[in-house]
Amino acid sequence: MRQRKLKSWTILAASAVALASLAGCGGDNSNSNSNSNSESAASPKASPSGSAGQKAGTEKPLDLSIMLPIFKTNYPKDDGPVTTEIEKRTNTNIHLEWVPNASYADKFNITLASGKLPTIIYVPDVKNPSFVNAAKNGAFWDLTGYLKDYEYLSQANEVILNNSTVEGKNYGIYRGRALGRNGINYRKDWLEAVGMQPPKTIDDFYNMLKAFKEKDPDKNGKDDTYGMVLVKWTGQWASGFDTIKLWFGAPNKWGVVDGKLVPEHQTKEYLEALKFMKKLYEEKLINQDFAVFDSAKWNDPVVNNQAGVIVDVTDNAARLDDKIHAALALEGKDNPDVHYVDNMIGVIGDHGLRALPTSGFAGMLAIPKSTVKTEEELKRVLAFIDRMNQPELQTLAGYGIEGKHYTLDGSDIVQSKDTALLESEVEGLNQMLTFIPADQGLKVKQTPLRLQTTKIQKEAEQYIVPNPAEPFISTVYSQKGQQLDNIINDARIKFIVGQTDEAGLLSAFETWKKSGGDDLTKEMNELYAAANNKG
Repeated sequence: MRQRKLKSWTILAASAVALASLAGCGGDNSNSNSNSNSESAASPKASPSGSAGQKAGTEKPLDLSIMLPIFKTNYPKDDGPVTTEIEKRTNTNIHLEWVPNASYADKFNITLASGKLPTIIYVPDVKNPSFVNAAKNGAFWDLTGYLKDYEYLSQANEVILNNSTVEGKNYGIYRGRALGRNGINYRKDWLEAVGMQPPKTIDDFYNMLKAFKEKDPDKNGKDDTYGMVLVKWTGQWASGFDTIKLWFGAPNKWGVVDGKLVPEHQTKEYLEALKFMKKLYEEKLINQDFAVFDSAKWNDPVVNNQAGVIVDVTDNAARLDDKIHAALALEGKDNPDVHYVDNMIGVIGDHGLRALPTSGFAGMLAIPKSTVKTEEELKRVLAFIDRMNQPELQTLAGYGIEGKHYTLDGSDIVQSKDTALLESEVEGLNQMLTFIPADQGLKVKQTPLRLQTTKIQKEAEQYIVPNPAEPFISTVYSQKGQQLDNIINDARIKFIVGQTDEAGLLSAFETWKKSGGDDLTKEMNELYAAANNKG
């Protein structure tokens, strides 16, 4: 009988902000219910003699505490049916420590400083200075030499592994995501209602937002809609602005000018993009509380007929569409044969079509040495993470239990319409999945919208704007990165909402330089030059 578990962590108030949703960034994750519980979770592909290769029937269940972000105010409990089934199949005893995504970065830093770490901790940003310093000081297991011993982890993508390294070492297991995942999701029915075609240019995009505010797109006779919902993201998650700035020609974090790296905010295109955002705010085409808007509620305004656009991962379109169908079905007003949401890669500016790439991963799962003290235990934890890549377990963590949370239409999943049930027992568990080598579980029925999403995510790869400094780990940034990022983030928010003018914005950029920004730029250019010379 399972031991009584500790209560999940007290959910922190949302005070801070992504990818690859998974809510916005979860993707349509997979799973299934086949009989795969004959082996212990501690069975790597090439297990050393006896230590990690015992059968589940003779080995004590592995106690696991896992700290993960949650995008909803409701979440699966330790003793929920799906969590319990995962435990049964992996010979584990799981305690879930949920933290709201909006405040996850703050909680991550606090937890790291406390030294009281879970067995597995989600790291939202591999370049997070606190994490980099902790990893370099030996706080996390270096997994570089271990992954080859596991059936699925051994198939990790080498490019993504490199992108997720700290000084060439893998201190965690990346969570794989589509590279060309970011784009625009919009209410297709609203666009038709205001008599417009999908936008092609930045001006078209602006006009769509304006029409969604001014032309009563939901036809209820009330002035109660606006164009686009924005939230404040945290960690490495992309905000809507991170995508929009590229349309104006701004670089992705770092640009290259005359062979040297330049911070994005020092380009005129970045300023032009900020002025565009300021205009949207002044005209109330975006939510006025975007700077504090909880990412757990990002989808709500679109589903509830308040906003018409989210600039996010394009696979969120299908999730939005499903939620709108479910809401309308409860009112007896649904038309199952139509899509209420559509998506696209982006719009064209003076620099052509440009898309924000992911790094091929959305954070990673790290294993602290203070909690996992021996190599034997490490191998059992890695075996659990590896085991979760089995197609049937991907399905289980992504969609729940057949007959309770979904039914099958042939080989396609048909999810329950009970959104409260899904939130309380299933949604969020996909955050522990790494999708290595890929998402191989069952899928929801591949509707035209989902097929389109797959197509445009692949097509978007030819338009992505890479970050030329992606693999570099900066000593300066590890020491001052959070302070430097806060200077820029605070300045751009104040500029957008009218609390400072352009002179104040530029003054903040100068403060950034004097606070370590110049040192960061110098160091990054040294790393960039060394990498080019090596190549």
